[in-house]
Amino acid sequence: MMDFKVVERSPFARIARMVLKSKNVAMVLGKTVHLSGVSRETFLKDEGWVAHELCHIRQFREHGFFRFLWLYLVESMRVGYYNNKYEVEARKEGMKHRRHLNPSHKAARAIDPSGVPLPADSKRKH
Repeated sequence: MMDFKVVERSPFARIARMVLKSKNVAMVLGKTVHLSGVSRETFLKDEGWVAHELCHIRQFREHGFFRFLWLYLVESMRVGYYNNKYEVEARKEGMKHRRHLNPSHKAARAIDPSGVPLPADSKRKH
């Protein structure tokens, strides 16, 4: 298991939550998962969500803190949040873990970040 820290009621995640117009947000800075609108306990029970955020922690480790922030920002500006290759990779990681759950266990999940509404991307292809 990867070494990481979880911060509840994070001001960084709160800002992201407002920007995304979401009920709950987990976001990674370095090896810290920042939460807003969700408890540490609830977040840690969701294997798919944890896997998604651990993927971002690995991305920070591989690219370096400031370099990854820059790459992530540029990618988001270029193709939008949803199509950002770092988000696509993290979503795939999260889905790998969800596939292993039985249907009744999936239904018992308190939060499904894959169902969180995403902001409209301005860089849509016409």
